[in-house]
Amino acid sequence: MDYGHPVRFGTFVTPSAGAPERTVALARLSEELGYDLVTFQDHPYQPAFLDTWTLLSYVAAATRRIELAPNVLNLPLRPAPVTARAAASLDLLSGGRFALGLGAGAFWDAIEAMGRPRLTAGQSIDALAEAVDLVRAIWRVDDRTPLRGGEHYPVRGAKRGPAPAHPIPIWVGALKPRALRLVGTTADGWLPSLSYLGVGDLAAGNARIDDAAADAGRGPDDIVRLLNVSSEQDAERLAAFAIEDGVSTFVVASDDPDELRRVAAEVAPAVRELVTVERTRRGAATAEQPR
Repeated sequence: MDYGHPVRFGTFVTPSAGAPERTVALARLSEELGYDLVTFQDHPYQPAFLDTWTLLSYVAAATRRIELAPNVLNLPLRPAPVTARAAASLDLLSGGRFALGLGAGAFWDAIEAMGRPRLTAGQSIDALAEAVDLVRAIWRVDDRTPLRGGEHYPVRGAKRGPAPAHPIPIWVGALKPRALRLVGTTADGWLPSLSYLGVGDLAAGNARIDDAAADAGRGPDDIVRLLNVSSEQDAERLAAFAIEDGVSTFVVASDDPDELRRVAAEVAPAVRELVTVERTRRGAATAEQPR
């Protein structure tokens, strides 16, 4: 299923605290090489990593064009009302270059060690759904109705704003059925990692998302499909993911400058060309069908 979105490439850079200048240099290199976005994982309990929000802010100031996103934000340690204002602020400061990747949380022992309560799988998805609605509500500064939270974010009397510089997309990292339905009903994008997917999981996930989107009165193409991939993936396989599974944004996980250069110079152009050729062929075939 090809949803028709432009093919984009991003990078997934390790936020290493041991070599912070190298981390920022890889982000700058991503921009220089023509990547569309640069992303960083968010594990606030990991002392070997830089704080992702701080890093994103620093990288925003060190770049001019490239889109920035957490991949994905650890929601249990990033309360939704504060996340909403932080995201809008970074979007304003970067000139509308921020996308918000959200995750329901994992590694609960580490999250508990940081002072947050452990949630069940169901509770974490409920909290994620509540967070998406609340974040968007805080961004709607023209809405004069009182903010309403829920069980996980019982906001009372909180103010809206600031509004971001552009409509910030919310991408959700999801694998299980309930989370996939949440993507279909409310999110702007699905952001899984290929390493966590088995054979057929992309197609099955898309089907759940598309069904949920239809139930919510949305179209399947309202949800962008992103995919974290290794730099070893070849152009033919990535193009197949685009044409057959609707993936339009490939986020390349690598801290090797030479690998990032190779993907930008060889793989990305080849994928775009293969997808363009196949879309043209399919469009021509559809146009030739008898009416």
